[in-house]
Amino acid sequence: MQSYLKRILTARVYDVAIQSPLEAAPSLSARIGNHVLLKREDMQPVFSFKLRGAYNKMAQLTPEQLKRGVIAASAGNHAQGVALSANKLGCKAIIVMPVTTPQVKIDAVRHFGRDAVKIVLHGDSYNDAYSHALLLQEKQKLSFVHPFDDPDVIAGQGTIGMEILRQHTQPIEAIFCAIGGGGLIAGVAAYVKQIRPEVKVIGVQTIDSDAMYRSLKAKKRVTLTEVGLFSDGTAVKLAGEETFRICKKYVDEIILVDTDEVCAAIKDVFQDTRSILEPAGALAIAGAKRYAAREKLKDKTLVTVLSGANMNFDRLHFVAERAEIGEERESILAVTIPETPGSFRKFCSLLGSRNITEFNYRYADPKTAHIFVGIQVRDPAETGKLIANLKKNKLPALDLTDNEMAKLHLRHLVGGRAPEVSNEIMYRFEFPERPGALMNFLNSMSHNWNISLFHYRNHGADYGRVLVGMQVPHHDKKAFQNFLSQLGYRYWDESENPVYKLFLG
Repeated sequence: MQSYLKRILTARVYDVAIQSPLEAAPSLSARIGNHVLLKREDMQPVFSFKLRGAYNKMAQLTPEQLKRGVIAASAGNHAQGVALSANKLGCKAIIVMPVTTPQVKIDAVRHFGRDAVKIVLHGDSYNDAYSHALLLQEKQKLSFVHPFDDPDVIAGQGTIGMEILRQHTQPIEAIFCAIGGGGLIAGVAAYVKQIRPEVKVIGVQTIDSDAMYRSLKAKKRVTLTEVGLFSDGTAVKLAGEETFRICKKYVDEIILVDTDEVCAAIKDVFQDTRSILEPAGALAIAGAKRYAAREKLKDKTLVTVLSGANMNFDRLHFVAERAEIGEERESILAVTIPETPGSFRKFCSLLGSRNITEFNYRYADPKTAHIFVGIQVRDPAETGKLIANLKKNKLPALDLTDNEMAKLHLRHLVGGRAPEVSNEIMYRFEFPERPGALMNFLNSMSHNWNISLFHYRNHGADYGRVLVGMQVPHHDKKAFQNFLSQLGYRYWDESENPVYKLFLG
């Protein structure tokens, strides 16, 4: 680890990177009762910390290696860092990206690399692109620039830890870093723990992309079969070998957060800085908030690394929609009321002065009606009191705040029950966001199965969220399971979801 200290102190990052500011977040600090500092890596020339590690790695190459060129695999921020570094160092670079990469990121790589970079689109995922890049590296004798599992890359990212300790010499409770493959937190931890070992270094991952968390728990590297792609910058199935070694030694813990918490964190940073982070860039904020609440911290200094701001614009509506839920300031309820005069007025009166954020009503039958409603609340405890009061007044209520089907689909659906539809099952899918994904689905399913409901909504992610109702006879259930396994798309059976039974079944 002494070698990492030397590597970090001598890292060649400032030819291209800036010493990013360490700024206070006054609104967020006041709200959580602690001093939150923002390490603004979103202000780097490529809007991400990845430039540090990519350039430091490439700057260590010999003139002969630079002359032959470099190759990298990436779906975003690392690719931009390699592209700018190649342009600065005057070497050629091949960057392999999945065919699902958003055009905005492909255009950014072209912009930063200019004539130095050749882009190769291959495969549906980072792993596909990575495997193809290794083949090209061997064939063309290029130097591989790994996005995280390389000592020079780790040392480049470690300069962030060096800057933090120089910029804030007062006590620090903890430094929070997002984790994908682990390069950022490994570099920060390798430096901080040797200079100020009392400072906690805490990683943050999403609950559906937690490879490093599971690896540290198992004491060996664990490969995930699937990863969530909302936080695409940290969607890594297998943590690095070297980063795992460093994290095992120096990282104090890893905190897991969900999509709603990340959306709330993006809003928190916007309110203090008027800057918009990408989901991975806001993970540290979400983790710091959860940690402070769990530990009941007061007046402690929490440093958060804002790791990137390469946000797809069309994802913003989803972030805005989910931020209030992530901050636990909105509850979504399904309420059953009698289909009698005055019952609707009674329901509204029980809500009191609370602000209604969404309201959907559809006649169900002559006796009852079901209401889908969003309500602003101060905290989850208020939701519990409201539900208890509704039930006390004989208006059964179901809390849907954590129900993904309700949040992703039901609130946007037009229609209602279809009692004449028989043998209907309801499944939620993640479709690859590329041409042909729907036709592949339709061609794979049996032509004897009728689609009775279909809802899709673009969330600006690499995968489309789709809700499908199908009429599948009971004797075809085995064939349907075979269809699911051969399709290869992520799926969830929602046939027993109470939301489906109340509003659609």
